[in-house]
Amino acid sequence: MKPFWLFLIFLLWGGGMTPIAIMLAERYGMMDYPDQRKIHRAPVPRGAGLVLWSGLLMWALLFARVSFELRIIVTGATIVFFAGYLDDMLSLSPFGRLVVHFFAAAVSLLMVGQQDALHMGVLLFWVAGVTNAYNFIDGINGLALSMAFLSLSFIGWMSASTEVVPVIAMIAGVFFWNFPRARTFLGDGGVYLLGYFTAAVTMLWLLPMDLGIYKLCAVLLFVGGVPVIDTLAAIVRRVAAGKSPFYPDRSHIHHRLLDKGLSPFGVLMALSFLQIVSLSCAYLLLRL
Repeated sequence: MKPFWLFLIFLLWGGGMTPIAIMLAERYGMMDYPDQRKIHRAPVPRGAGLVLWSGLLMWALLFARVSFELRIIVTGATIVFFAGYLDDMLSLSPFGRLVVHFFAAAVSLLMVGQQDALHMGVLLFWVAGVTNAYNFIDGINGLALSMAFLSLSFIGWMSASTEVVPVIAMIAGVFFWNFPRARTFLGDGGVYLLGYFTAAVTMLWLLPMDLGIYKLCAVLLFVGGVPVIDTLAAIVRRVAAGKSPFYPDRSHIHHRLLDKGLSPFGVLMALSFLQIVSLSCAYLLLRL
């Protein structure tokens, strides 16, 4: 199928199915309630993640030439999606979430051919880390969606692959319901799915290049961009303060920019610009 029609179908899926997901979330009590770290003032349904997961499943089963790699990515994305929804309902422990994410990351390594242990370890931590990083950055309307949209668009352009088109299109469709006023949130399931899919597709794109370990790490850092760098900074900051790396706070970059007086729209534009700069650095590094 031509990319234009593929994009249109999944854009309509993202935009059209989200109201149904919102109704389901409201009926079954899947609501995100305000607290001191959050900027919304009223409960918001967590329905958009279901739209992304069901659309991804539809893409894999009905539209795609189902490659082994796509089956692996969808399997891992399904694992983190349901773990996220369980977390939304039952509040899983940080350790429990981490175990699931590393298990899903290990599933993604089934796509990897002959690699040494160091490369395998880096890729394992990359997939699990980015899965968590998207949850950390999901603090203002549209931010996680924008980061994934930019990274996946970059990967699609660099790899000339249509496998990212359905997810890019669904992100665009869901974005209308999440920004500027959030009528729905992704929920943990949705942000974990976005992080995992972005990380796994990045790995699949880079593997044939056979990069050395240092160059691979640098490229991964720049492709990860704002979510990854912010997460690394948060971990260092919390450990230095004698706290758990998973201890929640209001010191993420979006919180700091909001506290400086930027509007949520201004923060989104600033961090999107930084993400584009980071992706540009990845492009230049690969051309060296």
